[in-house]
Amino acid sequence: MTRPPEVMPGTRAQAAPGVTEAFAAQPISPILTAPPRPVETPPESTQRGRPALPSLTGGRWWAAFAVFVLHALVFLPVYPFQKSELFRHIHEWIPMQLGAAGVTFFFVLSGFIIYWSFRPGMRMRDFYRRRVFKIWPTHLLGAAAFIVAASVPLHRLVVWVPNLLLVHTWVPKWTTVGGLNVPSWSLAAEVLFYFSFPLVLPLVMRIPTHRLMLAAGLLMFGILALHTSYFLFVNGPSSLSEAFSSSRIANAFAPRLVPGNVSPHYELHASPAWFQQPDIPVARSYWLSYTFPLSRLPEFFLGVLAARMVVEGRWRNTKLTWPLIALTISFAATWVVPVNFKMSALMLAPMTAVVATMATRDLAGIRGISSHRWVVWLGNVSFAFYLIQFPVMVVVTRYLIGGKEFGILGWAGFSVLCMAVSMALAAVLYHWVDLPIMRRFARPKRR
Repeated sequence: MTRPPEVMPGTRAQAAPGVTEAFAAQPISPILTAPPRPVETPPESTQRGRPALPSLTGGRWWAAFAVFVLHALVFLPVYPFQKSELFRHIHEWIPMQLGAAGVTFFFVLSGFIIYWSFRPGMRMRDFYRRRVFKIWPTHLLGAAAFIVAASVPLHRLVVWVPNLLLVHTWVPKWTTVGGLNVPSWSLAAEVLFYFSFPLVLPLVMRIPTHRLMLAAGLLMFGILALHTSYFLFVNGPSSLSEAFSSSRIANAFAPRLVPGNVSPHYELHASPAWFQQPDIPVARSYWLSYTFPLSRLPEFFLGVLAARMVVEGRWRNTKLTWPLIALTISFAATWVVPVNFKMSALMLAPMTAVVATMATRDLAGIRGISSHRWVVWLGNVSFAFYLIQFPVMVVVTRYLIGGKEFGILGWAGFSVLCMAVSMALAAVLYHWVDLPIMRRFARPKRR
């Protein structure tokens, strides 16, 4: 892989890929002819080609890796290790909000990069065309891999059709939300993000530059109010003591265990019994807080506002120390709050500051570990890695782990194996599927 170009203020370069498509938004190219339905034009100072942001591309890898670490704990049923006291302590230190923090980073980064790579004069249909070709080919291949790995019964349309269409998280049933390739739930939110961007952008552009920070603060307040309402009025507590009881602040992603100490042949979400159930209920408060696309939409536009602040000089901080300290403190606070606030609300403000600061550092020519060429490459393949990891874990569970007993070294070995295989497949998907499709089909043909 060639080294990414040096990032200096004022240079003219292609904007770096962003996130999923949750992690992989690509720059929007201007068209040569005047469109009949243009998206609102940003200020003159933003119309020139913007420099690449390698740190944000590399940052996608750290977020994807955090998700993988959590999934390796949750989705690899290595018995009797998962029933040991050691595992319980590990899960206390690597809780569900670790993966949730990675997804929050993806959503904020997605909004930031979509705005950063925006070009005036782009037709809405061309914008949507690019998003479709970026998301669906890799998503469909990941879904197909899971269908084969888990022997999904195709006659159960409710299990796989909503997932393929990326509308499955709009229904509060685990049969649908978790019926196929589980990590793809975030793509259903991304589809809403991309659909709404050209429609809401004119309203975003009306915010005066000096009011951008105020607008971001009001949006953050609205997000906290939304999650608070979910907590209080949807499956809410009956008293203040119950609100902060251990059952309400527990790590809800802990693996569901089966009788015996022998590793089961299937991970829970890939078991044949899973696909036969007519309905698997899910707590409405949790679903609304975490997977419901409309609830995550404000995070995307918080990223859009952050991008405007960087573009228009309202965010100039280049020191990551304080944003990272704030993020660490907010992450620590997730241990003592109910599940509604673990997933994104507490970490959202410092996460947005981290994204904006990383971009500002790139513009100032400050290089760090996330802008190293190998980390940037890992960031580029992270979208495919994110989608292929779960099918790989299903295959490893089904053919290597199932029916046997392993300790912590066995779990660690299988985790490394899943990591290596997922990375290899992700590289193939990125270089042989994603890049060729984007080059061939994502841009409208020039007349």
